Amino acid sequence: MPQFGDYSKYYNLLYSDKDYGGEARYVDSIIKRYAPHAATMLELGCGTGRYTAEFASMGYRVHGVDMSGEMLREARGIQNSNIELSCGDARNIRLGEKFDVVAALFHVMSYQSSNRDVLDVLATMKTHLADGGIALFDFWYGPAVLTLRPETRFKEVEDDEIKVSRVAVPVMDIGKNRVAVNYTAFILNKRDGNVNKLRETHNMRYFFLPELELMLDMLNLCIVAPLGWYTDLYPNNATWAALMIVSK
Repeated sequence: MPQFGDYSKYYNLLYSDKDYGGEARYVDSIIKRYAPHAATMLELGCGTGRYTAEFASMGYRVHGVDMSGEMLREARGIQNSNIELSCGDARNIRLGEKFDVVAALFHVMSYQSSNRDVLDVLATMKTHLADGGIALFDFWYGPAVLTLRPETRFKEVEDDEIKVSRVAVPVMDIGKNRVAVNYTAFILNKRDGNVNKLRETHNMRYFFLPELELMLDMLNLCIVAPLGWYTDLYPNNATWAALMIVSK
């Protein structure tokens, strides 16, 4: 699982168009439906804290965890007393407390490329989940990935200081249910005209519901509902991202 090294410096800019607020409100609606009394949340893979800030502003006491010190440095700039942050690996961190909600969002689970990784993250979720609470995670949904197929994409964003031009080239490994997303980014410093080149590969796994059902069953976790991300519908072959809601 990558730690988003140099890439983390440009993360917020690259995803400045992502509707974190709207997505957090969607997740909040799911929480209110299945765990209406929830007040505390563990967020695994919190990154730069964009979701974290949204949930904290809603009144949740959020403990965010990420393995990237660079990402957490950004998150620690958020001023909200409802937020606590820890550097750690979602596969093995143990905080010694329970939470009403345990969340892993923006494809954290799809970064778990091996079965062992997936089971370890699920075990972390179960360990920290309070009775009556829910755990939820989004993931790349296999039928849609195989139907729609990942495509090469280009993105260009800028602020007052830099301009980032990024190309993402996917390479599928159908036998292992993985997509290696090869990023090449050119970062133009507007002050001096220098251009920095950055390359990273993010190995993403896509899942099918029967394998997730088996893994959850191995850990005695129960499926509450699988949904298409940002919908109330069962995922289908046009649903690239799906949301799994589970309980103990």
